Amino acid sequence: MERGAKLYEGKAKVIYATADPQVVWMEFKDEATAFNGQKRGTIAGKGAVNARITGLVFEKLAAAGIPNHLVQQLSERVLLTRRVQIIPLEVVVRNIAAGSLTKRLGLAEGTKLPAPVLEFYYKNDDLGDPFVNDSHIAVLQLATPEQLQALCAYSRRINEILVPYFAAAGLELVDCKLEFGTADGEIMLADEISPDTCRFWDLTTGEKLDKDRFRRDLGNVAEAYQEVLMRLERGTAL
Repeated sequence: MERGAKLYEGKAKVIYATADPQVVWMEFKDEATAFNGQKRGTIAGKGAVNARITGLVFEKLAAAGIPNHLVQQLSERVLLTRRVQIIPLEVVVRNIAAGSLTKRLGLAEGTKLPAPVLEFYYKNDDLGDPFVNDSHIAVLQLATPEQLQALCAYSRRINEILVPYFAAAGLELVDCKLEFGTADGEIMLADEISPDTCRFWDLTTGEKLDKDRFRRDLGNVAEAYQEVLMRLERGTAL
């Protein structure tokens, strides 16, 4: 399948049309951003690593009955996906306190939460993707009550599947950001699941193996991303 006209370019991916109006070409970039674009850089090989990780994870979720937009991995850094209308909400599922949660609630980083916490953020770059609640979502008409209920149910189920999946690779799923879209009236998981959108800590040492290495200037960023992929591929091959 050949790449067509550019439809959209974001911080981490470029979306192109294809000959099939129902399928798009999703190309992952090596560029990295943090703090709402205030920090920018490049992580060598990130695009290829994130494309492969996303492909593996989405295949795992599809096998478990979670509908998602993946069609196939076309090349090293390109996924073919169903064309969806993105619901303008990011769902963040948190298992361990980290990032903004520690600042907002005064929890120490690494505090294990007694139950997963779901948070919603309005996808709006101009506003810095602000935190929103059910009332905000209703007033802004970002999702219907039925869609919101489905997003919550899918997000909890995805977390239930991925926590043991990553644990089998020696990774603790601290938190993850999920995005969803609709196609032909069906809600499905979209975007990506990777070290860009999740926090992964080594299950034994607690070493950070995700984008926080870029955010905090911890070094060895590309190596951390590669480590996540290597562990997942090794687990898949068993």
